Amino acid sequence: MTSIAFIGLGIMGSPMAVHLQDAGHDVVGYNLHPDKTKPLVDAGGTAAGSVADAVRDAQVVAVMVPDSPDVQDVLLGEDGVFANAKEGTLVIDFSSIRPDVTVELAKAARDKGFRLLDAPVSGGEAGAKNAALSIMVGGSADDFAEAKPLFDAVGKTVVHVGGNGAGQTVKAANQLIVAANIQALAEAVVFLEAYGVDLGPALDVLGGGLAGSKVLDQKRDNMSSKSFEPGFRIDLHHKDLGIVTSAAREAGVVVPLGGLVAQLMASARANGDGGLDHSALLRGVQRLSGQTP
Repeated sequence: MTSIAFIGLGIMGSPMAVHLQDAGHDVVGYNLHPDKTKPLVDAGGTAAGSVADAVRDAQVVAVMVPDSPDVQDVLLGEDGVFANAKEGTLVIDFSSIRPDVTVELAKAARDKGFRLLDAPVSGGEAGAKNAALSIMVGGSADDFAEAKPLFDAVGKTVVHVGGNGAGQTVKAANQLIVAANIQALAEAVVFLEAYGVDLGPALDVLGGGLAGSKVLDQKRDNMSSKSFEPGFRIDLHHKDLGIVTSAAREAGVVVPLGGLVAQLMASARANGDGGLDHSALLRGVQRLSGQTP
């Protein structure tokens, strides 16, 4: 049994923390909105009133918060991990943030006697609930080996991809591919509906050929029903595509499709769709086609 502090119990963090508790670990959770700790408490875990209280006796600290400044606050703040956890604690950052920020945080961790793994995840709410996430891990091989049983409790595909920052770089590439697939699927749906084609059978046959993808499998129902309850919000994908385009510029490489889908994601957000699931890119295609979403 490992004593784990889990910081951030939102759509993704809550089921992940519950899976770790169910796997026999002792999980103490903290969230800015205290009501979000209920599923963990119901599973036998404990709610903490602050980050400091959560991490004080933890062997491992897991973090799942929205953006780079949030991770910096959790780790570097006066109430944060580095100021309150025990020296030598392993910190696993499941958040999706800028690779350069991760590299800086890993150095700060080492300077203060901590160890940091960047371990962003892919799979959305369904993957989190089913413990079937893909986890791309950056950091030392020894720390990865130590954390592997914890990763296996929440994920299905777990890969050590390199040193600190590598996990975040792979996640940025993942978000580029996912966004492009969602946009293509959205355009295909609007195209098919314009010709009066029965959408269900059409997506069945497309899914069985080279056009098939996990995006089609997971997002077709959203698009067919025009129901966009968030599994992964457009606001967050907008943030991730900003990471992609910025990191690509810094590396001197071009991502023309990435730039386009980043603008389409920004347009969706500007039109008030930021709180919807990223499959709501369909609404942007409808607007561009002169249709009312």
